[in-house]
Amino acid sequence: MLFVEANGATIPAIGLGTWELRGRSCTRLVEQAIRLGYRHIDTAQVYENEREVGDALRASGVKRDDVFVTTKVWTTHFAPHDLERSTKESLNKLHLSAVDLLLLHWPNPRVPLKETLGALAHAKQLGLARHIGVSNFTVALIEEAVAACPEPLVCDQVEFHPYLDQNKVKEACARNGMALVAYSPVAKGRIKSDRTLAGIGLAYGKTAAQVCLRWLVQQNVSAIPRTSRIERLSENLDIFDFELSSEDMAQISGMGSAKGRLTDFGFSPKWD
Repeated sequence: MLFVEANGATIPAIGLGTWELRGRSCTRLVEQAIRLGYRHIDTAQVYENEREVGDALRASGVKRDDVFVTTKVWTTHFAPHDLERSTKESLNKLHLSAVDLLLLHWPNPRVPLKETLGALAHAKQLGLARHIGVSNFTVALIEEAVAACPEPLVCDQVEFHPYLDQNKVKEACARNGMALVAYSPVAKGRIKSDRTLAGIGLAYGKTAAQVCLRWLVQQNVSAIPRTSRIERLSENLDIFDFELSSEDMAQISGMGSAKGRLTDFGFSPKWD
């Protein structure tokens, strides 16, 4: 397993996203992922599966400190006291004394960012989280957050795949010593039928999805593909025995544009 280093955090390059995974199937899938070698599990308050993720961590038999666990605070809990209370609730559900990474899930302009970041930093200082960061932040919001936060921010978790150009955000993260963590890294499954990526994969004996994940990892990006299928878990992890050429990297990077975004809501910030 490769790792991404950022402001004191060591983040496994491939993790498991758990959005839309629920109930016993969530527990079973996360447990299987950990047994297969996944060491980075991503959940969130709004996913309503923190309890199941915690159950899977315990059932896996793998030592707590060997798994990097991320959860995300939902926007309705950004007022300082609410952030601390909701984080403790998350830890209770996860049966953990601390998460490895605690993120603000989306920007919330209704609560002053400085107040929320103060509360996020305080959660770290209390020992509720080993590291803190943000998600779905634009370049301007990254700069504002870094300037306002009393503790180092280790990442911005954003949508990133070959169809979406995220160079500006990636550069902003690099400037501030932060990692970029990619959600929807295989474009919600659309990558699987991509002829360009499949063609590149033929030369390496790899699938389009594996080529896509390797492209991210070679940019020092951590990717958290979500799958509900156990057979996909092994495929997504099997990307550390080959390296894409610089020509292949450039060809894949050339597929992206600002119009490739798949996750956009009315409350989303004004994207870069």
